[in-house]
Amino acid sequence: MKTLGAAAVVWLAGAVWASGQAPAKPPMAEEIFKNVQLLKGIPVDQFMGTMGFFSASLGLNCTDCHVDESGGNWAKYADDNALKQTTRRMIRMVTAINQTNFGGRQLVTCNTCHRGTRKPNVMPSLALLYGSPPPDEPGDPIVQAPGQPSPDQVLDKYVAALGGISRLSNVSTIVAKGTFKGYDDADKSALEMFAKSPAQRSTVVHTLSGNSTTTFDGRDGWIAAPETEKPVPVLAITGQDLDGLKLEAELLFPSRIKQSLTKWRVAARMTIDDREVQPVQGTTASGGTATLCFDVQSGLLVRLVRFSESPVGRLVSQIDYSDYRDVSGVKMPFRWTVSWLDGRSVFELSEVRPNVAIDAARFAKPKAGQP
Repeated sequence: MKTLGAAAVVWLAGAVWASGQAPAKPPMAEEIFKNVQLLKGIPVDQFMGTMGFFSASLGLNCTDCHVDESGGNWAKYADDNALKQTTRRMIRMVTAINQTNFGGRQLVTCNTCHRGTRKPNVMPSLALLYGSPPPDEPGDPIVQAPGQPSPDQVLDKYVAALGGISRLSNVSTIVAKGTFKGYDDADKSALEMFAKSPAQRSTVVHTLSGNSTTTFDGRDGWIAAPETEKPVPVLAITGQDLDGLKLEAELLFPSRIKQSLTKWRVAARMTIDDREVQPVQGTTASGGTATLCFDVQSGLLVRLVRFSESPVGRLVSQIDYSDYRDVSGVKMPFRWTVSWLDGRSVFELSEVRPNVAIDAARFAKPKAGQP
């Protein structure tokens, strides 16, 4: 699924919040797509994430698994072929294995055997056995490790490294401009970002095919993108992915970071890109897991890893923060890279203005198909 372009990126049924109405129920996968036989009863965003899990587990993209004509034609993804039929059998197989042997816990998935290849390798790899160990990848659930600092100590150091609680509390809005580059984009696209404390954010990527807008209004979230990039004009973000969108917005105003998650715990130090980091993990409102990795020396946040559950496995995403600069006495990252199971995007800011008035309409449910 790495064939998606810029407008598909910003991964990550709206509510009439001001009037107090309950949010509209997001459509289920079988209401949008045809020929859905097993993955019924899940929202469209989780269904798309599940496709990404298949893609990453087997090292394939969209048209590898679907018919060749599906590229650029959402309706053709419903056409059957041998690979889709095999996939259904495999879903039934791993579900039966987990139910029979692990009490229904999702311990066996496609990735357990495939590990990024189309065919499982039954022969042990000598290169892997005697080669350099793979890099640390934080994200698995942890418990508080003995001999490590408390969560409060690590988070307090982070707040101090950014400029202190007083200065952070003085920032109420952020308006920024910059560029965006998707995984397979040839060129960068113009980017605008609007954010308001404590947890509202809207990013707009201006591409040649139209605007891609990701908005979180403080409670609900959406992605509006051109028809070529998304199966529905406005995609509602749900469940644990919605929790993740909220956390990302809150991290722009980190003075209240301790309230962003619950059940904080600290793991043993590990290394990311030759840098020693302290992983701190918390739980989201919907039970999701988020791991924040702080540079041991500077105290700054260098990586956020979170995952959400799906019918076939964990849907993991990662954000790497860098290029911290001073903005009115507060350090902010001017570059971050978002990686998920079927894409990677780079955001770079060139201009950041704090405490600028922002029209409330910026955080309303975005409109589809904006040129």
